[in-house]
Amino acid sequence: MKINYHNAEFVTSWFGKKNKLALEKRPEILFVGRSNVGKSSMINKILNRKALAKTSSKPGKTISINFFDIDKKIFLVDLPGYGFADRSKEQRRDWGSLIDEYFLLDRDIRMIFMLVDIRHEPTENDKLMYEYLMSKQTLFAVAATKADKLSKKQAAEQTERFSSLFGVSVIPFSSETGEGVDAVRQIIEDVTENEETAEEETDC
Repeated sequence: MKINYHNAEFVTSWFGKKNKLALEKRPEILFVGRSNVGKSSMINKILNRKALAKTSSKPGKTISINFFDIDKKIFLVDLPGYGFADRSKEQRRDWGSLIDEYFLLDRDIRMIFMLVDIRHEPTENDKLMYEYLMSKQTLFAVAATKADKLSKKQAAEQTERFSSLFGVSVIPFSSETGEGVDAVRQIIEDVTENEETAEEETDC
């Protein structure tokens, strides 16, 4: 599916049972990672926008799932950051409940991008999220953010280590240099390709 990433807008925040998710069904591309891993920066870079996805002044403060309409064709879905140290046990339970609720909805989830910080070893929460995604049997990819913070050699070594650890080809990503943007966009277009074919057949 060819997508105009510049044609993007925020649609809604969903808080679970507190409000109904009244969105039409479209292919959805999810982004998940621990707080401060750079999800908002990654989404903004993919969409070539400066601040469409907002970075919270206090990471982990708001537990909601944010939806962005991309070219009237797909939704990018920003899941709340996990693993924030100051979050209470009750808030952590709420986070898990919200994610479980979302996955139980009849949504068209095509791909999940799990973000990890390339500078650090994956946390226990990262490993738990990886196991959770594996249990969902949904397509997912791992992106190692902040690749510009390391030398090219260090970034390549970390990418290789992460690829071995997670058993998938990890994408090095930088919201500063744009490294990885084309790779992420290509994956999005690949996993939504069948949708475009279906639309063409309907028009015939």
